[in-house]
Amino acid sequence: MLVQQSSELKEEIMRLKKEKDVVILAHNYQIPDVQDVADFTGDSLGLSRQAATVDQKTILFCGVHFMAETAAIISPEKKVLIPDLEAGCSLSDSITVDELRNWKNQHPDAIAVGYVNTTAEIKAELDYCCTSANAVNVVKSIPEDKDILFLPDMFLGSYVAKMTGRKNMHIWAGECHVHAGITPEDVTKKLESMQDAEFLIHPECGCTTPMMYDVADGSYDDKKVSILSTEGMLKHANKSKSKNFVVATETGILYKMKQQNPGKTFIPASEKAECQYMKMITLEKVYDALINEKNIVTVPKEIADKARLAIDRMLAIS
Repeated sequence: MLVQQSSELKEEIMRLKKEKDVVILAHNYQIPDVQDVADFTGDSLGLSRQAATVDQKTILFCGVHFMAETAAIISPEKKVLIPDLEAGCSLSDSITVDELRNWKNQHPDAIAVGYVNTTAEIKAELDYCCTSANAVNVVKSIPEDKDILFLPDMFLGSYVAKMTGRKNMHIWAGECHVHAGITPEDVTKKLESMQDAEFLIHPECGCTTPMMYDVADGSYDDKKVSILSTEGMLKHANKSKSKNFVVATETGILYKMKQQNPGKTFIPASEKAECQYMKMITLEKVYDALINEKNIVTVPKEIADKARLAIDRMLAIS
């Protein structure tokens, strides 16, 4: 019965989005049913780019609030809806605009680089935005003599500092509760149970920093270890000759991985790595937002104009 209801609801959503000229964007961490009705699925960077180029006048963003804000900033002429206004982000909440202004005052000559997982207010204070896919390249594009304030994710910041060799990066002590909860012990157990598995790890993970040093000193010589964004993981899994993968990120990505690679096995590094905010988006809420055109996400023009500069710089750097 539930399967039938779900199927009928999907059909109705597909009909409505055509009738109302709405494009549905869904993050890789969304539940499978929501990914099924989306026109595009992807990571923050990929979906930001889609938001900038789609023809439809209305975007229904199935993700968390800061993502819908980013779409509204990039496409001010479009209406942006979100199925649940309460779908927030623990990482985004880990720094306030007052804390950032105070930090900038302490380092007046520094360049502020912020992860896309931040509010529009924070983005308006940044010099550059970045995602996990292009954070290293964004930092590499900044003159080496310039101090960098990197926020809000300390694990991604540590990873970027390691990959670029920058000694003048100041890193905010924020974290994503989901990724921070994936421990080196989780990873080791899974890898031991699957001897021939490749290990794909998101740079926001709590295990990233110790894992990076392990990779550097050869501790994983007999394992293939790749530190990748969610979109990078999908591309890598598609190309790889390996049959088994341990995946350290939010479990929602496994649905797409299995869809794209039916002959391969994908195991989460931790079954507990679920974002309750991402999972707040349901088919029923997608339908409700579509039919009532509710939960419009707007960003005041003054903030949007400032934030757009940092976002445009992010979109220009692959």
